[in-house]
Amino acid sequence: MSTQQFQTARSDIDSGRAYLGIELGSTRIKAVLIAPNGDVLAGGEHQWENRYENRLWTYSLEAVWEGIQRCYGALVEQVELDYQTSLRQLAGIGISAMMHGYLAFDAQGQLLVPFRTWRNTNTAVAAEQLSARFACNIPLRWSIAHLWQAMLDHEEHVPRLDRLTTLAGYVHWKLTGEFVLGVGDASGMFPIDSESGQYDARLIASFDELAGDRLGSGGLRALLPIVKRAGENAGLLSADGARLLDPSGTLQAGIALCPPEGDAGTGMVATNSVAVRTGNISAGTSIFAMVVLERALHGAHAEVDLVTTPSGDPVAMVHCNNGASELGAWAEVFTQFAAGLGHQVDATQVYATLFDAARQGSPDAGGLLAYNNLSGEPITGLSEGRPLLVRGPDSQLTLANLMRSQLYAVFSTLSLGLRVLTEQGVQIETMHAHGGLFRTPGVAQQMLAAAIGTPVAVGQGAGEGGAWGIAVLAAYMGSGAREDLADYLQRQIFVATQPAVLAPQEVDVVGYDSYLNRYSAGLAVQRAATEAL
Repeated sequence: MSTQQFQTARSDIDSGRAYLGIELGSTRIKAVLIAPNGDVLAGGEHQWENRYENRLWTYSLEAVWEGIQRCYGALVEQVELDYQTSLRQLAGIGISAMMHGYLAFDAQGQLLVPFRTWRNTNTAVAAEQLSARFACNIPLRWSIAHLWQAMLDHEEHVPRLDRLTTLAGYVHWKLTGEFVLGVGDASGMFPIDSESGQYDARLIASFDELAGDRLGSGGLRALLPIVKRAGENAGLLSADGARLLDPSGTLQAGIALCPPEGDAGTGMVATNSVAVRTGNISAGTSIFAMVVLERALHGAHAEVDLVTTPSGDPVAMVHCNNGASELGAWAEVFTQFAAGLGHQVDATQVYATLFDAARQGSPDAGGLLAYNNLSGEPITGLSEGRPLLVRGPDSQLTLANLMRSQLYAVFSTLSLGLRVLTEQGVQIETMHAHGGLFRTPGVAQQMLAAAIGTPVAVGQGAGEGGAWGIAVLAAYMGSGAREDLADYLQRQIFVATQPAVLAPQEVDVVGYDSYLNRYSAGLAVQRAATEAL
């Protein structure tokens, strides 16, 4: 960092011109501090994991606040170390988190049941019934599916339900006192009317008719957060909220917050993929693709969710519950093996070595099949997860083929869902990818291009997108939102960036297609394992 850059950055921090973004992902909570032009000034993170309790995936609210405080504290430490100053004031804050799920509160603000995350698949009956009633796909992980399932199961907490929100909405509520949600995150709670940018009033009425008097006189609408679009002010950091975020008391109250968003929306922002015919793929614990539509899809498709950008534009989303977690488990095995040989290696080195091996693997993974399902997977009809490695006696079991099969496993279910969009005539010029999977240059990117048959672009910040994306949305609000979000991103944030683009290679496409055909045929083995084990 040059002297001029240091002085400019410190001035932005001291004068309160910087923006803070915090995202609660499935395995990591990350905070990013940015300058008004999007340059990263500092960061902090905290690792955490969901728990499987009573056959449901959850996180405790205590873990939420412990993680946020540690994450923010790490960012503050970096600010103090790098700039010799304290973080007291900000131009804006944005909160993002994993989408969907079920956070239900009573009238006193008390949590009624443990947080039910997007990863749960116990809502199959509810999702099927609502999809039929609404004539549109209602995924298992959507908040409305969780609510209706709780009602079908006659759960005792339902009559006491006063508020329902997502994780981002909950954190924002506690920081500001405002019960609001960005339209992108809200579209994972209940269908959004693309014309009004609000919950679909016709479907709200349909659900109220279905629920009868079980939700009280206010019906469903009274339970849901107020919907806001990108660029709107969504409240101010309260004194209590400031202490929640920074127990030291240094951070001042009164800072404006942008609408809280889901990780899908922040991923779109972080990859400059909010304009029509653009798309992005986020790979982490889950993996999902977002494609901004220029026209409506024909009919309902179980593989495709209809959600929105943070500005409310319609988006086709293909969401898979299982992403890179099983790949990470294999990386840990090899880390332990290296340690057993007396070699202490860090995670970056392990992944680089394994990904380089995958690059050398056979295009069809040598006959190996990997199923990475740690949890249920609606797209392939799996109610629960049973990770498997399957091979025939003539398969070529090598490190290279093992790792290629594990990378293919990350993309397999996603590619099945995206083929539905291709059949609908949806055109995508380039898919922008982000997430930790793409930190090792070129490898996962090239295999993803083969899996989806589309060029894949990866930017410099591909491994850190979500927290940066919500910080940028806070900066967009701070700019006055005088131009369209897509124009703002192009002219103010991405003006000097050029992502690396890799096109599909024919040999990889042919090999992947062979792999996917065997993968699809072998799903019967995966289902049998779920039933037997």
